[in-house]
Formats: sequence, C-alpha cells, structure tokens
Amino acid sequence: MIKPVGSDALQPLFVYDTDKHHALMHEAESLPSVIISSQAAGNAVMLGAGYFNPLKGYMTVNDAMGCAEQMKMTDGSFFPVPVLCLLESVDAIQGARRVALRDPNVEGNPVLAVMDINAVEEVSDVQMEVMTRRVYGTTDPEHPGVDAFNSQGRRAISGPIQVLNFSYFQTDFPDTFRTAVEIRNEIQEHGWKKIVAFQTRNPMHRAHEELCKMAMDAVKADGVVIHMLLGKLKPGDIPAPVRDAAIRKMAELYFPPNTVCITGYGFDMLYAGPREAVLHAYFRQNMGATHFIIGRDHAGVGDYYGAFDAQTIFDSEVPAGALEIEIFRADHTAYSKKLNRVVMMCDAPDHGKEDFVLLSGTKVREMLGQGMAPPPEFSRPEVAEILMNYYQSLN
Repeated sequence: MIKPVGSDALQPLFVYDTDKHHALMHEAESLPSVIISSQAAGNAVMLGAGYFNPLKGYMTVNDAMGCAEQMKMTDGSFFPVPVLCLLESVDAIQGARRVALRDPNVEGNPVLAVMDINAVEEVSDVQMEVMTRRVYGTTDPEHPGVDAFNSQGRRAISGPIQVLNFSYFQTDFPDTFRTAVEIRNEIQEHGWKKIVAFQTRNPMHRAHEELCKMAMDAVKADGVVIHMLLGKLKPGDIPAPVRDAAIRKMAELYFPPNTVCITGYGFDMLYAGPREAVLHAYFRQNMGATHFIIGRDHAGVGDYYGAFDAQTIFDSEVPAGALEIEIFRADHTAYSKKLNRVVMMCDAPDHGKEDFVLLSGTKVREMLGQGMAPPPEFSRPEVAEILMNYYQSLN
C-alpha cells in the first residue's frame, strides 16, 4: 500500500488507548480552556484522524508563512496550507503551558483536544495578507474562504495536541465519517492495490459517476473511494445527509459490487481552489489512495481561479517528490447526444455545446424545486428523487 506522507506508518493524534483517554479527559476538566474556531476545530479533527500526518499539532507563524509561501515548513517538511489555531483572545489561557481546546460546533463546547503550548504569537496584518493571498489567490472579503480565515482572530497558539473526540462528525455521520486509519484498513480488507479517490461536496450527477468509472478504467484501479466533505459549506450548498443518501443510492445501483467505498471526512471547505487541491491530494495519500481525480475548477468558488489551475499547480508549485499519489486530470464531463454516453469534453473535439446535455446548477435547482427531474442523461432518476424531496421540503 502507498506510504503516508512523511512517514512509514500513519501517526494519528487521536488518543486510542482507553486509560490514557480517560486520564486526559479527567485532566482536561482542570486545565485552562478556550473555545477555538470552526477552522481550528476542523484542523484538530484532521490531525486526530491521521489525514494531516505527520504533523504533531498547530504550526507556528513562521511555519504557517513557509507553507503559504512555498509549501514548506521551516524544517523543510512539505505541507500545502497553514494549519493554525487562531484566537480572538488568549486571556482565558494567559501564561498556561497546557490547555484544553473546546469545540465551537457542539452544544456545551466539550473538550476536543489537549494542547501543550510552545508559543503564543501575534499575527501581523501583513502576515495575514500574505497567507491569505498565497493560499486563496485573493484577499477579497467576499470570498467565503478568505472571510472565514480572516474572521478567526490574530493570536496564534502553536504546539502538539492530543485529540479526544471527532467533534460532531462521528455522531452525526456514523455510517460515513471515517479516519484515514479506518479507510486504510477498509482498503486492505477489500484487497485493493490501486485506489482512485474522488472528492465531493455536492451530490454526484451522471457525469461524476462516469468520471469515477473513466478514472478507474484508465489506471486499472480495483476500487474508488468517494470521499465527502462533511464540514461547513457556504450557504446554498446541499447538506451532507442529503448528499450522503443520494451518493449511496447511486453507488448501490450503478457500480459493480466491491468497487466503491463511500466515506466522509470532518473539515470545513476552504474554497481555496488550486491550493486546496494539493491539500486534498496530500490527505488522500495518507488515507491510502494511489490516484486522485482533479477536475475542472476543483475546490473553486466564483471566478477566482482558472478552470485548470488546480491541475497545473502540481507541475508549477508542488516540490518534486513531495507526494507519491498520482493525479488523474479530468476535463468537464457531460452526456454526448452524438455518442449516447458521458464523455470528457476534451475527448470530443467535433462536438459543439448543442451536442451535450448541459444544465447550469441554477437550472437544476429550479427543476428539482418544482418537482421536475432533470433528464436521465444528466442525473440518475433515483438520485433526482432524493434531491427533489429535499428541495421541495424547502418551499
């Protein structure tokens, strides 16, 4: 199986030992504590689950700046984005060397992790501007990722953490949330050697389904891991439980047995386009995938990124040898009326727009809200039914 990034074996930061876990939970109740941001909580969950292997905790400002500017920490280790714990105020933990980090996303703010603080730093406006521009490609406050990143505060606490729970992800999505450790185990149980990973924050339409099959055929993969983002999205995106139901129905009816694994991970969407694509590849290698599909405008939002910037960044900016996972580069996929099947548009140079079944997201939402199923060339009827029920429940 493919090695994790930066180590021979996965090193998740979740405390699995029952006695140690109990002792830490008991200790945490007497420690100074602070409620962290949703983004910092997502980082803790990813660290605990092994996705950010081999990081040991939150970065210093110097390490975060290095990751933003050249995807390298001060010791030369590769990481594509800053992993910070930014706070509005450190008054509640002033002078403490060991603290409890509390979850902002669960009622009662339970302890998410225990942290040894190595440094408390002030992040300057210039540093925030540099990190924002390099990671998100813009400093526009209308960009949802830029807004979320810059709304956390300017005090950075850094140091190793021990993770004690997986926030709401394990309880709200017990059938879907999986750690990198669990996915590796599942891949081994399936006996798969070549594994394609597919990232989604949306339900999968016919084109997405066929893209997974095209990638599997092209690299001769044994299976595909459909890996859903389960964290916070922007307003208007479809909630995770609805996506989950739609994707499971599609996989059940339209994929051969023992070729698809449906899972999810606990992280807030960054909408950072190319930089987020590299992060996605990084943690897909950690979960055991050998190939990762990156399509048109991967992890993008609005018009901030070029259609294929998320692919070309692997040639132009990712340090050589940093990742072993291979990128499957996909074009926009759509149903060809001429060929009566889904194709990548780049593979059909003799086609015009009128030769494809193309529907905008707005048009699809309108149809579903009115109880009208999109054409079967665009969406499987069983999937459309689940989405229609959701959209009509909003009216």
